[in-house]
Amino acid sequence: MLTGLMLLALALPAAAPAQAPDATVVVVVRHAEKATDDPRDPSLSEAGVARARALAQRLEGTGLDAAYATQYQRTQLTAAPAAQQAGIVVRVRPAGPDSAASYGPDLARDLRALPAGSTALVVGHSNTVPAIITAISGQPAQEMPETEYSRYTVIVLDADGRARVFTSTY
Repeated sequence: MLTGLMLLALALPAAAPAQAPDATVVVVVRHAEKATDDPRDPSLSEAGVARARALAQRLEGTGLDAAYATQYQRTQLTAAPAAQQAGIVVRVRPAGPDSAASYGPDLARDLRALPAGSTALVVGHSNTVPAIITAISGQPAQEMPETEYSRYTVIVLDADGRARVFTSTY
């Protein structure tokens, strides 16, 4: 049976990361396409709902242990299909002007504290995903334009603290 790390590796176009049972795997994505139903807290459009389902399919069988989203519907609705499939609840981590400086580092600390071998999904926004990736991996992340929804980043956190970063699309 393939483990979560191996399944994620197969989804990536680059060389697959080596299997390490004590590694933590973090998948970071931007929320799916948003609807126009609410200017402050929109839900997902039809395309967004389809993308959230595609993400769940991509993560199927990975042994997802945790899912994090902001307080906004679009992030929670993006994470929901994968979380439901894994039988877990999406953990809401508020993001905003008061917490922007500490959001990425606080989340990175919590992700690094997950039990060895865990797999986690983090859903953010175009203006937070790069900072989250950098905070978790310690490596610079490419900026994300407002029009991009298909990128996902897999961060493999080895037991020795080393982070390996792989990026693809779904």
